Amino acid sequence: MKQGCVTLVGAGPGDPELLTLKALKAIEQADVLLIDDLVNPEILAYKAASARVIRVGKRGACPSTPQDFIERLMIAEARAGRNVVRLKGGDPYLFGRGGEERAHLRAHGITVGVVPGISSGLAAPASLGVPLTHRHWSQGAVFVTGHGKDAASEPNWAALAQCKLTLVIYMGVARCDAIQASLLAGGAAASTPVAVVQSASRVGQRQLLTTLGELPAALRRSGLCSPSIIVIGDVVRCADDWRELSDLAQAPAAGGA
Repeated sequence: MKQGCVTLVGAGPGDPELLTLKALKAIEQADVLLIDDLVNPEILAYKAASARVIRVGKRGACPSTPQDFIERLMIAEARAGRNVVRLKGGDPYLFGRGGEERAHLRAHGITVGVVPGISSGLAAPASLGVPLTHRHWSQGAVFVTGHGKDAASEPNWAALAQCKLTLVIYMGVARCDAIQASLLAGGAAASTPVAVVQSASRVGQRQLLTTLGELPAALRRSGLCSPSIIVIGDVVRCADDWRELSDLAQAPAAGGA
């Protein structure tokens, strides 16, 4: 029997129109699709009618399919001669465990392809008019997780506070208070602009513009939750609604001089 293959496909942030052409072709040609929770179900409209869909949810603080089970399943389906697509939200190589899966599959003799996808860390700020780099405000951007696998993998927030680059934080909502405190302790200004975007590019997208000093309280008032991207840096001043927010902050209080 001819051995199949596995393709790790980035499904993008949610909007089906943000799929790449290569991702679309891979989905159309798949015999089996293993999909994560963050993949928009609308994307499955592009699969073949005969294709089998296996949901292998992985969400923080929620019941998740064990990683070793997912890897065993991909190997079994490929060895059965099937064209397997592992469909991941965003990009497989950006907090998507794509590197681990590719190495594991190759170690077992499975042919693996990778199709990059648009990450929510790109789509979220873009939806607000925010560039991640700007020649006046930021010469680079850092993509970082707010939720390391253990204490040893915790980001060096003090160093990040000093780097003067745009911070794009994934999985940071639950640890917002600790992240804010660490950045302020590291020297970041409380007035640093911040954007939080939930469900970037989807119909239900919600967002918040605030400052680092106000972030935890503003986030609690907003009701925003995961999955959200937190963007910290002066580039957030480019947001379409930032001027309105600044004007409100500078307006005199009622009855003031």
